[in-house]
Amino acid sequence: MALKFGFVLLPHFTLTAFSTFVDALRLAGDEGDRSRPVDCQWAFLSDDPTGITASCGVRIQREQDLSKPEQYDYIVVCGGLLHRGEVLSDGVRDFLHAADKVGVTLIGLCTGSLQLARAGLMAGRRCCISWFHYRELAEELLGELGDVTPVADQLFVVDGRRITCAAGLASADLAAWLIEGHFGRARAQKSLHILGADHARAASDPQPHPPLGVTATNDRVRRATILMEQHLSNPLPIEEIANRVNISRRQLDRVFRQELNQPPQVFYRALRLEFARHLLSQGKYTVTDVAMECGFSDAAHFSRLFKEVFGHSPSQESANALAGNSPAGNEHRQDAPVSIGPASSKLH
Repeated sequence: MALKFGFVLLPHFTLTAFSTFVDALRLAGDEGDRSRPVDCQWAFLSDDPTGITASCGVRIQREQDLSKPEQYDYIVVCGGLLHRGEVLSDGVRDFLHAADKVGVTLIGLCTGSLQLARAGLMAGRRCCISWFHYRELAEELLGELGDVTPVADQLFVVDGRRITCAAGLASADLAAWLIEGHFGRARAQKSLHILGADHARAASDPQPHPPLGVTATNDRVRRATILMEQHLSNPLPIEEIANRVNISRRQLDRVFRQELNQPPQVFYRALRLEFARHLLSQGKYTVTDVAMECGFSDAAHFSRLFKEVFGHSPSQESANALAGNSPAGNEHRQDAPVSIGPASSKLH
């Protein structure tokens, strides 16, 4: 019997997460390129009869309204852009609660995970969110939404009848995990191979960037550090960061010194070095590649800074990882953000 999925598409949903998930389901039963639902069936749901528009502008026609949740094995909530107004209607909220009452497993893709929490359906559970939004969402999940634990160091989280995914290409890994559980490893591998992936990543595999913790109370400092986190590979000029948070460069320097005891350029460099340590701790990248990925155009300069801060060279960090005794690798496999204090204190 085919698995049945209902996709609840929210306004401005992310097309990549949605379409990659659906394609993995489709390819699990594809034979000879005769593309059609076989092992899995699905419908696109909305309370808007005219359809739903993705964040990229593509519009998806509604196939079914929000009724009869019991006909589905899984209901997948597809979210996207956070700052385009309220996207969780009363109709969607009621439908999700009705699905929960009849025992349907709920899946959140991208910011669909946050919407499940906002609907009151994640209390006491772990909720996977993207590192890109960690600092924006962690306070909401831990505070006003109740006892929801944000997780931003792995690709997806399975917590009983709640499955949440950081989005992007991780949705293919989640779909493959579901396919393997229901139809076996061969079907899952076939889907991924057709999509151009060698194998499925595990739920516990890390997201590409770790969430980096900053204890700042000033709103402009928080906003500035979020911009820095989101531009580790292509560092923004400090003047541009100041402009984006609507203060002068001199004011930004002053509030950083007040909040974090260091100027913004020193903090930013520490942030990039901590990310470099995270990459090196995986033992998969060359020192030159890591230097470039973290915004350092000169590998020799990067190596000198790294050794000054961490007490050993980048190549030694990578060697430790390959030997299985990298302290950075262990630190980054926790749900909490990574502290950048030790790095920042040595870069004045």
